Amino acid sequence: MKYLDFVDLNYIPDRSDLICTFTFESDGMTPAEAAGAIAAESSIGTWTELTTVKPYVEKLAARVFSLEGTTAKIAYPIELFELGNMPNILSSVAGNVFGLRAMRNLRLNDIAFSEELAKSFIGPHFGIDGIRRLLNVAERPLVGTIIKPKLGLKTVDHARVAYEAWVGGCDIVKDDENLSSQEFNPFEDRVVETLEARDQAEAETGEKKVYMANVTGEADVMIKRAEFVKEHGGEYIMVDILTCGWSALQTLREQDFRLVIHAHRAGHAAFTKNPQHGIAMRVIATVARLIGVDQLHVGTVVGKMSETKAEVLENMHALKMSLHGHNKVMPVASGGLHPSLVPALVKTFGNDVVIQAGGGIHGHTGGTAEGAKAMRQAVDAISKGESLEEYAKSHKELQTALDLWRI
Repeated sequence: MKYLDFVDLNYIPDRSDLICTFTFESDGMTPAEAAGAIAAESSIGTWTELTTVKPYVEKLAARVFSLEGTTAKIAYPIELFELGNMPNILSSVAGNVFGLRAMRNLRLNDIAFSEELAKSFIGPHFGIDGIRRLLNVAERPLVGTIIKPKLGLKTVDHARVAYEAWVGGCDIVKDDENLSSQEFNPFEDRVVETLEARDQAEAETGEKKVYMANVTGEADVMIKRAEFVKEHGGEYIMVDILTCGWSALQTLREQDFRLVIHAHRAGHAAFTKNPQHGIAMRVIATVARLIGVDQLHVGTVVGKMSETKAEVLENMHALKMSLHGHNKVMPVASGGLHPSLVPALVKTFGNDVVIQAGGGIHGHTGGTAEGAKAMRQAVDAISKGESLEEYAKSHKELQTALDLWRI
């Protein structure tokens, strides 16, 4: 088969097909030839000899069924894939095809899984509804923080900062993406002391509080760490899903620990940031949802992350769209956030979001507790339909934050 043999604009995708949308820039090829090359090299490849195997192998060929300029939609027969094997699927549709010499740029912009393929993955246990039940927060946005500085605090100081954030009004405290089990803050000690601080904060505030311990590591290590969290009364774990890898994430999820999985996307921009080449974040979001994370960073629109509003909305759609019965995933906004940005965040995300601020809480002139109060007050103001400026008149922590972080 030659590249043009993989182009069939009259083809109607079968309901079991996997559908991918690519944009491309090629050298020395027509758009049809380039699209055919993508389909060929991400499915059965090409050959010239007539053989006895050709008829049934050709039935497995991916087909370009839509071609508009340099955007191609390609249908992949489900028989190309092993059910429940995400590395296998991505090695096909997002593997060697990116290295084709004829492709100057290639971007996987979207992926749509059939029901049979989607249901071969376990999906999220909790999702949005389960997280809200766990935290006993029915409607408002959730308030979270990241321990800062991200590295360097000793265990006792880490737990103290977490406690201050919780009593100030945070629902969630999490480790940062590069905190693991370093000598200055060993994992086991950190989990024990931080969960003790959580218990104290819950007793004092009467609110449910959760701690996201970063369990990222080799797959067996992650399983042992998740077991440790559960044994000590934890209810959340955090995983750097891209740096640990899809198979390790899937192995962890399929242990079914009944722990909420918070997905950090450290390293995503190496794939997602270039709009001409790589893999769109909404693809990563869809894959992570199928494997079974419960919440995922998706960008902010405001703050320091680079994604546009359109991209963030696409990422959110991937987490919340109908996906063959799988639970919806809670979006997380994180990166350069502070109380002054809460109205803009709620305008983009609605109430189903974790608003997660690091420096925007710990950088408050009154310290972590007052910074957490200010962030919670900003969320409460918007939830009550009041402006931040009006609400700040009777809430001094918020007023200080508005003076400090003007927009």
